[in-house]
Amino acid sequence: MSRAHPYQPVLLRILHGLSAILLVLALISGFWIYNTYDKRWGSLALPTLGDIQGIHGTIALAFLLCLPGFALYSFHVGYRRLVQAQSFSQLKQVGKPVWWISIHHFTNTLMLLAATFAVLTGRMMKEEWLPNGEINRQWYMAHLAAWACVFLSLALHLLMGAKVGGVPLLVSMFNWKMRSDDRPPSWLQGVKLKHSSLVLKVLEGLVIGGIAMAFLLPAFSG
Repeated sequence: MSRAHPYQPVLLRILHGLSAILLVLALISGFWIYNTYDKRWGSLALPTLGDIQGIHGTIALAFLLCLPGFALYSFHVGYRRLVQAQSFSQLKQVGKPVWWISIHHFTNTLMLLAATFAVLTGRMMKEEWLPNGEINRQWYMAHLAAWACVFLSLALHLLMGAKVGGVPLLVSMFNWKMRSDDRPPSWLQGVKLKHSSLVLKVLEGLVIGGIAMAFLLPAFSG
């Protein structure tokens, strides 16, 4: 495809598309829960859904199951789209194309960190807290903060994507054309098992470690 219409690998589009749909649904249903039980910072005239917590929990669990695959792909195949060691020095070149690209990499990385924060805090909540009026629980407050982080990260992710690649870049993530050389046997070509960049190692440790904790900690929370 031409530079005006960039081509995205099929595996990336599958993982990114599924994650994006689940993330948006989790944001909407999460706000609906806040709008039903909390409302301290404002609310909307939304109808009451009796099982909104169950709906949100199902969506969130699906997102949690999808997140490890997307995170591993991001760090070991699509790592060039994340923060690099040189990204920090590139921030000094304000306004230049490389500066915008670096900011885009930062927002991509922030999206992964925010999503990890959200699944971890969400998994530590108890379903009975909000119906019982326990809206000041620490894990709930942390999950609210995580919701805000994900919302802002998603907005920045879209804005920077539009700035760096314009509408063609955004559309390319939902274009289902497939090249003859982009078939399942080739999907993991270019995988990098070990990073030389300490930045990527630390970031991967935070994300994968946070996801692992989201799976394990609820079993010990009592």
